[in-house]
Amino acid sequence: MFTCVGAAFAIGANNYNVGSAARMGPGYFPLIIGTLLTVLGLVVVASAFTMKTADGDPVGKIAWKPLGFIIGANLLFGVLLAGLHNIGLPAMGLIVAIYALVVVACMAGANFSMKLSLILATVLAVGSYLTFIVGLKLQFQVWPTFISG
Repeated sequence: MFTCVGAAFAIGANNYNVGSAARMGPGYFPLIIGTLLTVLGLVVVASAFTMKTADGDPVGKIAWKPLGFIIGANLLFGVLLAGLHNIGLPAMGLIVAIYALVVVACMAGANFSMKLSLILATVLAVGSYLTFIVGLKLQFQVWPTFISG
């Protein structure tokens, strides 16, 4: 990801006047940051292929259950927050989406507790409401349409 994003920024910076270190143009900073990000990504990839584990064992198998639950939780959050109007699913709002996200994501762990999931979801929902709606005054749906009218 670092390599791709960095390369995209470095390539995009060439559309602007780059200039020199003494007289920087608008494309200079994105070019330098993009190049550094690309190099960092390549170093991370190279170290992943050359790193040895402490006991010499190979990397274990992929944990499909947690991977599926975490990706599914994020997809469910997006669908519930925005809705799927072409199939008749209205937007359910921020609060419902956060509760669904947290409960499904918590199922990825070895020890699932509905009580702890609901407590965490409540803390996250209240914090998100205070941060985004009250603090930043962002305008998006908080409750489902049938509740908020």
